[in-house]
This record gives sequence, structure tokens and C-alpha cells, in this order.
Amino acid sequence: MNLHVETQGSGAPLLLIHGWGMHGGVWADVAQKLSADFQVHSVDLPGNGTSAPLPETNLDALVQALSGRFSEPLTVCGWSLGGQIALRWAVLVPEQVQRLILVTSTPCFAEREGWLFGMAKVVLAKFAAELEQSHEATLRRFIALQLRGSENERELMMLLREQLFGRGQPDMAALRGGLDILRDVDLRGELEHIRQPTLVIAGERDKLTPPQASHYLAQTMPAARMVEVAGAAHAPFLSHPEIFVEQIKRFLHE
Repeated sequence: MNLHVETQGSGAPLLLIHGWGMHGGVWADVAQKLSADFQVHSVDLPGNGTSAPLPETNLDALVQALSGRFSEPLTVCGWSLGGQIALRWAVLVPEQVQRLILVTSTPCFAEREGWLFGMAKVVLAKFAAELEQSHEATLRRFIALQLRGSENERELMMLLREQLFGRGQPDMAALRGGLDILRDVDLRGELEHIRQPTLVIAGERDKLTPPQASHYLAQTMPAARMVEVAGAAHAPFLSHPEIFVEQIKRFLHE
């Protein structure tokens, strides 16, 4: 599997995994800052950016692609959908994942019985239907939801919209598969078995994965702790990069 990876810095390896519909370039600012202390890898997930798509996009296939590319043990930092990939990786190949950083992520993105911290399935179904009509408009709408309520919302909106197709158009099958993961995956039953030290980073104003989901992660995982970034929505690494980088450095130097 040919994955596009950008690497900078030296030291302990740190992998940054982006969210749905984006690419590794979204990490550019914080990756540069973190590279002063770590060897930072920013990956384009299959079918995103300049990475080739998989025959089928599902959670285990994404983990397999990443596991095959990064054989050495490393810290895995996942944003949103990337956080679910990181969690599943820690379950399937625990010897490869030394530490976890989960950024505005959740074990269960969709609302269901007994889980009130997810997006309504009717909303996800609407996204899926709109994706078939215009993937560009759907991705721009998703960006708007991610940033709603954040400090510097307008400036961040312009930034993300500029970056969105900066590495070309995402593969439609990869977009569909990513939405299927968000709709169907429920990792709550696996959390108590994930024993790697974990930092959970939440956005106080996050409308997509509310802070309650991050609290659940931190309370359920045996070696997790949580930081909530005041004034941030779904992308704290963009809205509050200095706080984000400082928290990661503190965690990884413990």
C-alpha cells in the first residue's frame, strides 16, 4: 500500500492521522512545532490527498494499511475519525502503539440507544445523500460544523477551505467508507482493554464530538487523562495550536 507520508524532525516517532475528508496537510502548523522535539509523520489516509485508495475502506483495512507502513513502535495521534483508527490500531496491533493521543474523538460517532453523545443517524444519512449530489459542497458543510462556535471561527473556516482540496480531490469510495465507519463503528466495548498511556484532547465548544464523549474515553480507558481546550470546537490544533503542542509535549515527556 503506497501511503503519502511527510516526515520532519528527529527523536521519538509521532504519527498524526487526520479526520474524514481531509489530508495530512491539515497538521502543517503543529507538525512543524512538534518536530523540534519529535520525528513527526503526517499521513494522507488511503483515498485522501495523494495516497491511493484501498479496494474497500473500512476501519480494519485502514489500520492494516497504516500498520504495514509504520513497523516501529510509535505514538499515534488521531483527530476525529483518525482517533477511531488509532483506538482500533491499539487493539489489533498493540505492540506498535506506545501511546495514544485522541483529539476531539469518540468511541461511537453516531447516536444510538444508551449513547447520547453522538450525531443523529438521520443527519449522517443526509450527509451520505448529499455526498452523492456534490461531495465538494458536503465537505465544506462538514467543515462548517467542525468549526462552529470556535474562537476565530471565520479565519479558521477560510484556512480549512483553502486546504480542503490542496492535494487534489478525495476518492469517492474512501469518502463513502469513512462515513460508513462514522455511522456504524462502536468501540465502547474495547476501551477497557486499551492500556497504552492516553491523552484525550477535547474542545469545549465541539458540536460534532461533544466533550462528554472525551470524558467517557478518559473515564473508561485504564491509563487515560483528559484536557479540555477552552474556546475550541472540533479542531483545537488549528484554533489553539500553542496549547495543543504544549499539552502533547508535556504528555510525551512524562
